Amino acid sequence: MWLITVTVPLLPAIILVSSRFRVKVATLCHRALIWALRLVRRRVCVRSTHGFVFTNCTHGKADSVLETFDLYAETHPMLSIGPQIGEVLDEVVRRVCPLRVLELGMHCGYSSVRLLRLLPPAGKLITVELDPITADLGEEIILVAGFKHSQFQVLTCSSAEAIPTLSSVLESNQWTSDGISLVLMDHDPQQYLPDLLALEREELLCPSGCSVLLIKRNHTADDLRGIQDHIRERADCYCIKTDHQFMMEIFYQTQSVSVNNDSKA
Repeated sequence: MWLITVTVPLLPAIILVSSRFRVKVATLCHRALIWALRLVRRRVCVRSTHGFVFTNCTHGKADSVLETFDLYAETHPMLSIGPQIGEVLDEVVRRVCPLRVLELGMHCGYSSVRLLRLLPPAGKLITVELDPITADLGEEIILVAGFKHSQFQVLTCSSAEAIPTLSSVLESNQWTSDGISLVLMDHDPQQYLPDLLALEREELLCPSGCSVLLIKRNHTADDLRGIQDHIRERADCYCIKTDHQFMMEIFYQTQSVSVNNDSKA
């Protein structure tokens, strides 16, 4: 009874507010529903992929783990980049020969395993995954592939939260202060530009050269427009190295590298 007594005098204000903001409220509810559905689908997909790979691969063999991922992808939807993008990723890693790699978006560990198997003995991988279930299952897949905790670190948080802490992570692992030489962005495309700016601000990109790989599967042209505009504005230190159908490679460099160009007579 007391609730009715309190609520009745407020009804005009409640109706006014709800009518004025009903579009915004409906939009927010719609976005929240889409996010929740995506999270549920994502976790179902990750669990299913993990279960198949864990059961059918040869433990301790990175190539077997990747082959099992690819086998699963032939008949099931998968969040990971897959063999087509994976082969392009391999080419970049072999060319760049990075020592420190940052991965934003773990997706059950497929790209993590592809990266780790091509890193030198002193190479290290930091992988960032927002969803704790995906992070745990992805970490298990990395260990199943035969890699040790000393070779990688999983940060379970958003990229926006992780990037400001990376300097201390690098120092705690006694890595050199040259920065990160390869970044793989395969998370929310809306975060690509903010995260690139944050990496610049924190001075985490290797000044002598860092390749930033943007996965653009299922993305529209608008998703990358902001980051392309930034590259044009900062042409002094950025260029587009390669641009494939599903992946763009941006090269960042602020330290001039002397190159001897002998002119021919």
